Amino acid sequence: MRIGSSIAFSQPRSIYSFASVVGQKEGEGPMKQYFDRIEKDPTFGEKNWEKAESRLQSETLALALQKGRLQQIDIDCIVAGDLINQCTGSSFAVRDTKIPYLGVYGACSTMAESLLVAGILTDGGYSSKSAAVTSSHFSTAERQFRFPLSYGGQRTPTAQWTCTASGAAVVSAEGGAPFLVGGCIGKIADLGVTDTSNMGAAMAPAAADTIMRYLQDTQTKPEDYDAIVTGDLGNVGSPLLLDLLLKQGINIRTQHQDCGSLMFDEQTQDTHAGGSGCGCSASILCGYYLPKLQNNEIHRILFAATGALLSAMSPQQGESIPGICHLAELRSQEGLTC
Repeated sequence: MRIGSSIAFSQPRSIYSFASVVGQKEGEGPMKQYFDRIEKDPTFGEKNWEKAESRLQSETLALALQKGRLQQIDIDCIVAGDLINQCTGSSFAVRDTKIPYLGVYGACSTMAESLLVAGILTDGGYSSKSAAVTSSHFSTAERQFRFPLSYGGQRTPTAQWTCTASGAAVVSAEGGAPFLVGGCIGKIADLGVTDTSNMGAAMAPAAADTIMRYLQDTQTKPEDYDAIVTGDLGNVGSPLLLDLLLKQGINIRTQHQDCGSLMFDEQTQDTHAGGSGCGCSASILCGYYLPKLQNNEIHRILFAATGALLSAMSPQQGESIPGICHLAELRSQEGLTC
């Protein structure tokens, strides 16, 4: 049902199985022990970067099904997206599955968006099991949004590193923890940021708006959650989010964690403002947070993935960067009593 501008499912929906796969650089960072698989070959055995990302996503989905002892026939719908033009990475990743497919685009917020759509399908009785999947690849993003890798352009201090990573989660009407209990669909926020190398600043206002609306709608406080996890604000956008919420009387400093800041070691990996990309928050959610919820190590989190809704063409046309943030609330078995 609807609570204000937020969503509460009629019953908690199980994250039945999940998986995460990352590239070599991500596998050398602080989160390396949590991923299901670290792939050292950035091409994933393919002939170009775009095919490599499709392979990355299809292998992550296959691993999630394997971990849940599921077959493709058990999945009623795949909800997937990526950063490549028209979500071709996802389309080619799932084309041989013969499973009904919904392609979604929320830029780096796509994993939260996919989870919400899969949850709505399941809660509404339209699906027994739906898979939420997304991915990103450093080289496909650089080719599309920035410069060819051979150009050797310098990165500004506010720039983030697009992760080669993927996450997949099966949302089910039946099953155990972790559980998806509701969320909040984001509104576009645009404060006029035009610097494509400063995505964190462009996305922070959207994250503040979505988190604030959800707390108000559910009449909860930051301290009710073990973590309020943003996706890809990085080392620049995260402080901006904290400041924006403080101005509204909301202090999430203790609970806040950001996937873009968690992915890499700022001192040794030279990724400037941290990680980004659809696969950044997706892989950390599926590799780090969902297992902790499953094992009752934490009980209640908000997963607020953020996205910058620009295209390769829009900055050339003088447009600013619209931001979006979709939020999903996830709980452990014990967390259901909260």
